[in-house]
Order: sequence, then structure tokens, then C-alpha cells
Amino acid sequence: MDDAIRAFVTFLTVERGASPETVRAYQSDLRQFHAFLKQSSQPDRRAWHPDDVDAHAIRGFLAFLDRSGEKKSSLARKLAVIRAFYRFLIRDGSLRTSPAAEVRTPKLPQVLPRVLTKDDAGALIDACETDGILALRNRALLETLYSTGIRVSELIGLNREDLDLDSGMIRVRGKGRKERLVPIGMLASSAVSDYWAALPKHARPARTGEAPAFLNARHRRLTARSVERIVAAASNGLASGPITPHTLRHSFATHLLDEGADLRAIQELLGHASLDTTQKYTHVALDRLLSVYDHAHPRAKRAGRRDGQPGSPR
Repeated sequence: MDDAIRAFVTFLTVERGASPETVRAYQSDLRQFHAFLKQSSQPDRRAWHPDDVDAHAIRGFLAFLDRSGEKKSSLARKLAVIRAFYRFLIRDGSLRTSPAAEVRTPKLPQVLPRVLTKDDAGALIDACETDGILALRNRALLETLYSTGIRVSELIGLNREDLDLDSGMIRVRGKGRKERLVPIGMLASSAVSDYWAALPKHARPARTGEAPAFLNARHRRLTARSVERIVAAASNGLASGPITPHTLRHSFATHLLDEGADLRAIQELLGHASLDTTQKYTHVALDRLLSVYDHAHPRAKRAGRRDGQPGSPR
């Protein structure tokens, strides 16, 4: 099993061009699965081969995770990793069938993504200080996330040459190293320009090359964890509480949809492979629309009071 996992990790890295975060997550999930198999097997069993695994063993792993308090979304993700692992082994010729094909994905609760109001999104960025290089960086970072809707992994992977601030376009490397062009707004472009102009000379190489667009205090490329901390700290003052970078991505898509943007265009901007993934924002927009209607229209109440008196649902 160890050799098969190593081969799969190499495939993800070399052929699929998966991000280091994705590779680590896949490897961790498969190691956990392998550890479960070894722990649940007979003491005299020395090793597990991928061909030894059946659907019953995979269901047992998912049941173990469920008893351990793992979320349904985590179970579904780990099952997806196991399925991808066996698809690789089938393409590689090592196996003929996948035991994971017989296992159903756990039913996930329908959870709408959290979205900021337009006022909160503006307040988040306007509250950023502009005194000091790190403050300028944080403002530019927040402006870029909200203006483009890119993922954290895409943001930290940006090099300076990827941002054409004059034309207002940036080149983004998404999942599987697929590239796409995304527009960046004037306010975000201005914030990035101010940040770059304030960098010390030794942090502004004459040639862009692999120069990261956003740097940490040691003038090295930011990590995803650092970006998460920056966004959380900046959003502490919001009435709704701290947010994650993905909240800005959700807000970007929902606000575009609110203003009449085409769903296909939003799909392209977000880098979604399937329109089904983008479709969830229509539910968010409808939910927000109904909320506004219920609060604003004098005859929209579906239950409660009429003419100041308790009433029944209409």
C-alpha cells in the first residue's frame, strides 16, 4: 500500500500539477486510511495491498470517522480521495476494479456559503490602516481577494509579472495549473501599486521572474495560513465576526450575481470546472432577496402580527 500511495502522490505532483496543499491533504487522508486498515486487521497480518481492500473495509473506515466525530463533509472528501486513488491504480494497470465504486457518498447537509453584505465588504477594506508596509500589503491583499474572487492558493501563487495593473488583468494559476485571466478593479490595482511602491529596494528586484506579488515580513512568499490570519484579524471589527478568505470569494460571486452578472461568466471568473459548483450562488442570492423582501415590504410577513395584533400564517 505504501508504494501505491507514493506512486499516486508522484502522479498528482508531476502529471496533475496539484498544489502542495492538495498533495499533502491527499497523502494524509490515504495514510489515515492505511493506518485504519492495519489497526483493524488481524495481528498476524503484515501488510495491506490495494487489491485486498473491499467496499466493506471502506465503509468501516467511514463509520470509524463518523464515530470519531468527523463532519459529513470530511467523510465525503476522504471517500473522494480513495476513489481518486483507485482510479489512478486502474489507469496504471495495477487493478481492474475499484472497491470505492460500490460505496455511496454520505449525504451532506445543504449549507449556504457565508456572504458579506456590500457595506460590510467595503467597511472591512476601508478599516485597513495605510501606515506601514504591512498595513499597505494587507489592504492590497484584501482588495485583491474581493476584487477578483481568487482562491487563497491562487493569491499566494501570484508573481508580479502576473499582474498587469495598467490593463486591469491578472493571470491566475488555478487547480491543475490551469491558467485563466481575471479582471482586477481600479481600487485593488491602486492598492497593489501603493504596496509595491513602498517596498524597500532589495525587495523590488529589477526583473520580476518568480518575485512573489505579496510578501511576508521577511520578504518571502506568503503562506495560505498567513493570509487566513490576516483576513481574520482584519475582520475582527465586523458585527458578524471574523471571516475567512473564502468568505470574500463567496461575496465576490454573490455580489456579481446580485448586479445581474451571467452565471457562466461567474463560473469562468471563479475557475469552476462545472457550472453545478457555481449554481449554489443562485440559492444565496435568492435567500438574500427573500430576506430583503420580508423585511422591507409591509405586506410580506408570512406569519405573525396583523394591524398590531398576533396573527396566523397567511
